[in-house]
Amino acid sequence: MRTWIVSTLRPALLALGAVALVGCASVPNDRALPQPVQLALQKAGLPTLALGLVAFPLDRSKPPLRWHASEPKAPASSIKLVPTVVALELLGTNTRGRTDLLINPPVSGDTVTGPLYLRGGADTDLDWGSLWSMLRQLREQGIRHIKGGLVVDRTLFQPPRLDIGVAQFDDAPERQYNVIPDALFLNGGMMRFYLQSDAQTFSARADYKVQSLTIDTSAMVLTNLPCADWRDSSLEPEIRQDVSGTTVVLRGAFPVHCRQDTELNVVDRQQLTAHVVRSMWLQLGGEMDGTDLEGATPAQATIVATHYGNPFAEVARGMIKTSDNPLTRLTYLRLGAKFAKTDEPTLAAADRVVREWFATKGIPTQGLVLDNGSGLSRSERISPNQLAAVLVAATKGLYLPELLTTMPVAGRDGTLTRRLKGIATQDRARLKTGTLRNADALAGFVQDANHRTWVVVGLVNHEDLAGRGRPVLDSVIEWVAGQQ
Repeated sequence: MRTWIVSTLRPALLALGAVALVGCASVPNDRALPQPVQLALQKAGLPTLALGLVAFPLDRSKPPLRWHASEPKAPASSIKLVPTVVALELLGTNTRGRTDLLINPPVSGDTVTGPLYLRGGADTDLDWGSLWSMLRQLREQGIRHIKGGLVVDRTLFQPPRLDIGVAQFDDAPERQYNVIPDALFLNGGMMRFYLQSDAQTFSARADYKVQSLTIDTSAMVLTNLPCADWRDSSLEPEIRQDVSGTTVVLRGAFPVHCRQDTELNVVDRQQLTAHVVRSMWLQLGGEMDGTDLEGATPAQATIVATHYGNPFAEVARGMIKTSDNPLTRLTYLRLGAKFAKTDEPTLAAADRVVREWFATKGIPTQGLVLDNGSGLSRSERISPNQLAAVLVAATKGLYLPELLTTMPVAGRDGTLTRRLKGIATQDRARLKTGTLRNADALAGFVQDANHRTWVVVGLVNHEDLAGRGRPVLDSVIEWVAGQQ
């Protein structure tokens, strides 16, 4: 990636403020839409009111382009820029989540008379292997027998289980993008399923065998498609719950003589956590009695093993480059937990923290609606002006280089790997994408033909959009990149 974006941003900002760059909210449109954008809207069959747009060079050498830029719209995943920028400043690049194993004395020989506590601290990288390592550390300290069972502590966030009682976003709650994280983000909330076929039969197994989990493969159909062409999006699992447990009915087509794997969120996280901890502890030669609970860790408990997640600067790359919803939701919750007042729900605290940050930057919050920070929401709203102001504030802060490394490069990586590729815009834009059924979005930085850096935010909202907004937004980026 060329170094243009940092070197051209800094000098241009010396005399500029965020609100000045966003422009006057009372002016709906500065000028007519560029003809290529109008044509793209017509070709897509979209009304001009569907588009909200702001674009301006940071040196103000050209007049800004604003089109309904003060109107709040559904931003889809482009709103991930908001918790990312705020967290870089308020949490810092090196902040890490952590997971602790604790015991509460007394210990008698090799026996813990009470429970084992597993305390979640928003650790983004706690996988099965990390959990095994923590339990092995405890085992190597001479502990063999745990009499009081397992207590899983998710109380960093309030309420501890935000996934309970929440209506599902769509008809695929088992997919990774739909995971609603809590403070113990064990294995990202997912189980891996290994799929295999020969010429006549199909089989599937989970990476951990849970007694209450049944996998029904009777609905799978074998095909002669190449194994390499199979995509797990073609898998349509159906989840059935009853008193006996969970049944995963796998539906779809699968190639013959093929091995693949996929990840699904199908088993309640408390049940899965307890099962995996007990299974690992048994494999390590330990014993565990008692029942498994969710609850808070006593203040007097002693830490016996700790795992740290990656620094936030690395986590943010996953949030933005690949548009990871659970990681972004976890970061938004971390903001709330860090600054929560007594008895304040974590989501409410996160909303307050972001709005207070907006106020410190002089960014108005009228019409701003925050839900979970990821854009996977039917209610979240932000205007192009507001999102552009967040980007401008980021360029004036200390963490612009870290933000830029998170953003997909046009035609190169992340969610822009195949987009804006092979044309003049390739390598000249760093943009966060966003896609929902009724929303398409692009937001970020674009270099024009004279090497000026522009801030660009485009939001297209329309019912049953089905991706029709993408060519419209691409035409905006191409127009900016062509400015002389």
